[in-house]
Amino acid sequence: MSTYATLRRQPDHSGTEQVAKRLFDVVVASCALVFTAPLILVVALLIRLQDGAPAVFAQTRQGKDGKTFACFKLRSMVPDAAERLQVLLATDPDARREWAETQKLTHDPRITPLGQFLRKSSIDELPQLINVIRGDMSLVGPRPIVETEIAKYGEHYKHYCAVRPGLTGLWQVRGRSDTSYETRVAMDVEYARTRSFLTDVKILFLTVPAVLNSKGAR
Repeated sequence: MSTYATLRRQPDHSGTEQVAKRLFDVVVASCALVFTAPLILVVALLIRLQDGAPAVFAQTRQGKDGKTFACFKLRSMVPDAAERLQVLLATDPDARREWAETQKLTHDPRITPLGQFLRKSSIDELPQLINVIRGDMSLVGPRPIVETEIAKYGEHYKHYCAVRPGLTGLWQVRGRSDTSYETRVAMDVEYARTRSFLTDVKILFLTVPAVLNSKGAR
């Protein structure tokens, strides 16, 4: 079975390669947004009906060259998720330890039943197609991180900042949350150093079975 490791070639960071990548991002993301718009609208309505809170939210994430941007997602958590997280981390040592290690929770009480499905299917991330079209993100790259995660990258943060964060990437095709954070950082460094337009296309194809299998999604 093909993996990214078997697809790597010498990186091409030329201007032509970058223009091709950007053009590809805009065209594919625009077509995908038109195709998925009805699904996004239906899911947004369901989210709104479950608790009356906004269906789409924007969270500040770190982008290329260290610039921040508003990253869009369909809401998969309860409206007071931030407050609930602080209470949980203050009262549950195991949850606090897991959060410190991975920035994820295996059993996250903030996620709604509908949100569980949205995360497993990655539907919650569809609004990020808008981020791709705007130029905040790319179709392929490191997953966008929040400011508190910068410290986990250490000296490797420069590699994260060298490219636009992606809608998908090595983390998605190699297990997502089933991997450690250190492994995730190593994948981002590997991508930044070996990226090319051809491998981007191949990662996109590998993303399809990864999403369908929902491995590591939470």
